[in-house]
Amino acid sequence: MSGQAPGRGGVSATATTSIEIHAARLDGSALVRDYLAGAPQLAPFYAGHPFDAQAYRRKADAVERRLSAAERARIAPALRPLSENAATKLNRILDGDGFVVTTGQQAGLFGGPLYTVHKALSAVRLAAALETLLEKPVLAVFWIAADDHDWDEVDHAWLVDRAGALRRIAVVQDSDMPPHAMADRLLGEGVLDALDVLDATLPETEFTPALRDAIRAAYRPDASVARAFEELLAHIFRDFDLALMSSAHAAVRAAGAPVLSRDLENASAHAAAIARQSERLDEAGYAVQVPVALDASNVFLHDEHGRDRIMREGDAWALRRSRRQIGASEMASMLQSAPSHFSPNVFLRPVVESSVLPTLAYVGGPAELAYFAQIGCLFHAHGIEPPLVYPRFRIRLIEARVRRVLEKFGLDVSDFDRPLHELKAALVRDELPSEVTGADAMLRRSIEEGYARMSEAATTIDPTLEGWLTKQRNAALNGVADATRKVAAHLRKRWKIELAQIERAAAGLMPEGSHQERVLNVLPFLARYGPDLPRDMLAALDVGFEASAPAWAGVRCDG
Repeated sequence: MSGQAPGRGGVSATATTSIEIHAARLDGSALVRDYLAGAPQLAPFYAGHPFDAQAYRRKADAVERRLSAAERARIAPALRPLSENAATKLNRILDGDGFVVTTGQQAGLFGGPLYTVHKALSAVRLAAALETLLEKPVLAVFWIAADDHDWDEVDHAWLVDRAGALRRIAVVQDSDMPPHAMADRLLGEGVLDALDVLDATLPETEFTPALRDAIRAAYRPDASVARAFEELLAHIFRDFDLALMSSAHAAVRAAGAPVLSRDLENASAHAAAIARQSERLDEAGYAVQVPVALDASNVFLHDEHGRDRIMREGDAWALRRSRRQIGASEMASMLQSAPSHFSPNVFLRPVVESSVLPTLAYVGGPAELAYFAQIGCLFHAHGIEPPLVYPRFRIRLIEARVRRVLEKFGLDVSDFDRPLHELKAALVRDELPSEVTGADAMLRRSIEEGYARMSEAATTIDPTLEGWLTKQRNAALNGVADATRKVAAHLRKRWKIELAQIERAAAGLMPEGSHQERVLNVLPFLARYGPDLPRDMLAALDVGFEASAPAWAGVRCDG
């Protein structure tokens, strides 16, 4: 494969005879676009601009001053390097010489959507670029959000099947199960049915048997959701310069406990700091990603009833769902004696991550870019400078069968950004015989002109006739539209095969009307194109730092 490196906002494409790999910067909300462009109004919300080399040097100096080798060593048992080179780098970093780039995702079924892979690859590429810049080891670390407890978000995966159609595969469990963290929730027997459906969905190629074995080795009934996710990632990214880390690992919980304790002690002040920064973000014209609850801590407690957020109730604490009350001293004692029963929320998790790891940057998607703008002052409250936030790449895979459909109908990928029914209707309209479209235009013109003349004459007799004649004209125009739609409907019947091809192309490009990366799972692509596909995707990514990048000074919390 060969690729052309993109600039800051560019696209690269690599191609074989069977698949194209298109990589581009994120787009989306106004905040994401302005962040990439370096809009000055966003400077007070971030540690630095992601394309500014000096910002990474500044962050590296801060990390070296803050984290000693002994402090780094606390987290060593939780880190799982996936290559020999990754292990070598990790040893140097834990000894105090080097840094990490982190990214993460919740433990979606069978790896979750494609952007899980995009995040990991973006982090690997950024780590390599920073290693060259700083001349010190930099390793990508994928943080598995094993504390998350929303089963509905991770119990399914969307795949394109052998026929090119979109299929949803899910693991069925009892609906009344407690909301346990994914580190504690077992897949259960329901995963066996999901595996059988997956087997029938994956294409049969020379690569499928080994992939199927790896999937079944990871996704066992007695495996937790998070553990299965970890094992599959370890298979997909074997031999990559990447380390995996579970947020629920005992070493992570123990090392992060002081952050959680400090946050509970200062819950009101920390909530107010996040609220103030969120208000500033709103005043700057940007939507706030995560709502702030002033009566809530940023900490969850895990007990027999599942994961529950700790809320302030007078001088004590109460669990939001169960309403169980716990005194402040008892809560502090529980956290000290059993840190494995506590975890951070979405605001506090990045702070914990940076407190236990020598983190230079976090690689995130649109939502993460947005909520990092809210929490810079929370980092400061814990005595930590926030990491830089690097926007992950967006990668689109275009298979040859999809490309053939595009070429057959003269379509571009962007044509699928509109709703599918609109695209199909437009294609059918374009295929209507010219005699039909010509007659449609002629009839409409005749009706408009005829009723205009009649209305002009009739209103001289009685002005009230104008409204009635307008209704008659509209009814006549609707009749013409009905006639044309009737002809188009019969053409659609003849176009059954062609429209099915469009539907299959849409399943591969904009499934469920959303970007490919937000819906589709990577496994069918790995089965069809082999284990080297992630390497080819990595080769399409280009990380560069720019002399013209804005020199943002860091998060500002004053005022």
